[in-house]
Amino acid sequence: MKLNELSPAAGSAKAAWRKGRGTGSGNGKTAGKGHKGQNARSGGGVRLGFEGGQLPLYRKLPKRGFHNKFATTYAIVNVEALNVFEDGAVVDIDALIAKKIVRKKLDGLKVLGNGELTRKITVKAAVFSATAKEKIEAAGGKIEVA
Repeated sequence: MKLNELSPAAGSAKAAWRKGRGTGSGNGKTAGKGHKGQNARSGGGVRLGFEGGQLPLYRKLPKRGFHNKFATTYAIVNVEALNVFEDGAVVDIDALIAKKIVRKKLDGLKVLGNGELTRKITVKAAVFSATAKEKIEAAGGKIEVA
C-alpha cells in the first residue's frame, strides 16, 4: 500500500456541498436559505434559547440549590482501601494517587472508618473520623494530621 492509494472507507466521506454556485448546482440563488426573513440575512438568526420574544424556558424554571464556594471538599478514602500498602508504609495523598485509590488532591484527604485494617501503617491526612482513628490505632498504626 502506498500513500497515493489510501482512501477513506466506502460511505464514510461525503463530498462537500458547494452552495450558491448557480441554479444548475441545485443549490444556487438563495443557497438553501429560502426567500427573505431573519435567517436569510447575513448575521441572521436568533441566539440560543430565544423563543421569539415569549418568556424563554430557562427564565420560567425556578432556581434551585446553593453552591458554597468556600466549602472544603476532601478526597475520601475508607480504611479498608489502605490494606494495599505494606506494613510500616507512610500513606499520604500522593501515595494514594500513585496507587489510583484517589483521583485528585482536592482540599486534602479525609479517612473514614468503613471496613477493617490489617496493616501497621502511618496515615497522613487532613481529617480522620473517630472510627477511622480507632481502627488505625487498633491495627498498630499511627495517625498524623497533615
